[in-house]
Amino acid sequence: MAATYRVEHETKYVYRTPVATSQHVAYLRPRSLDYQHVHRHELRVEPVPASSARRVDFFGNLVDQFQILRPHSRLLVSAESIVEVLARPSEQDLDVSPRWEEVSRELMLRAGTFPPGVPQYAQRSPYVTDSCEMAAFAQASFPAGRPLLDGAVDLMHRIHDGFEFDPQATTLTTPLTRVLEQRRGVCQDFAHVAVGCLRSIGLAARYVSGYLLTDPPPGQPRLVGADASHAWIGVYCPINGWVDLDPTNDVIAGERHVTVAWGRDYGDVSPLRGVLLGGAGHTLHVAVSVTPLSS
Repeated sequence: MAATYRVEHETKYVYRTPVATSQHVAYLRPRSLDYQHVHRHELRVEPVPASSARRVDFFGNLVDQFQILRPHSRLLVSAESIVEVLARPSEQDLDVSPRWEEVSRELMLRAGTFPPGVPQYAQRSPYVTDSCEMAAFAQASFPAGRPLLDGAVDLMHRIHDGFEFDPQATTLTTPLTRVLEQRRGVCQDFAHVAVGCLRSIGLAARYVSGYLLTDPPPGQPRLVGADASHAWIGVYCPINGWVDLDPTNDVIAGERHVTVAWGRDYGDVSPLRGVLLGGAGHTLHVAVSVTPLSS
């Protein structure tokens, strides 16, 4: 099966005082993958940048960067993509995987035998640091001898069942230990918790950013701009490669998930960030729409 979507992501900053100049980096362009084909992508910026460029970052993500050199009181960044997403393995396809201890031991002692880039995802990162609490939480899903993917899926179930989605509970600076203690947060927090738990027992896990097709309430139309950016995780298994799990929704990522970027944590792939000269204070408006074009 395959599904095609139009993804629209609009970000608007309104500054209380004018910005003299600014430089920005945008992670808004979906990745081209075996299971995902990008048919079109357009990025529009107002004011029109003085210069812009596109590059591939260390993790293989496509990055747009631009520079605005004239005073402005508003910044509008609008991205539109047409993306086709194909089916990926279901939970039934992941029944066979090596014992998690074997993979953890190999990553620690023979990291060079893994594909390039994999071992780095078993290490701490700015938003996902070492924690005894994370290791203790992970152990309930990873008793001795349990297959790696079986344990990872169980961890996903436990985070979904035991944590409450609460946009007011956390900020970007909330420590993961507090998220784990309060059992509240948003998709970014749940992804960081899952990544932290897996790394705490020596497994490789990465943070994935993107979009998710959501259904409107029964009897109500789909509202333009009512969706949001989403986050989930990838866990590495030597047999299956990277397997993406969505702890917020308790599903293995599939045709409803549009992948934009991946990295060690949110800091590597935040949708839009910049450096400003001037512009004391701002208000931020973000609108995201994921519209099915075919199924």
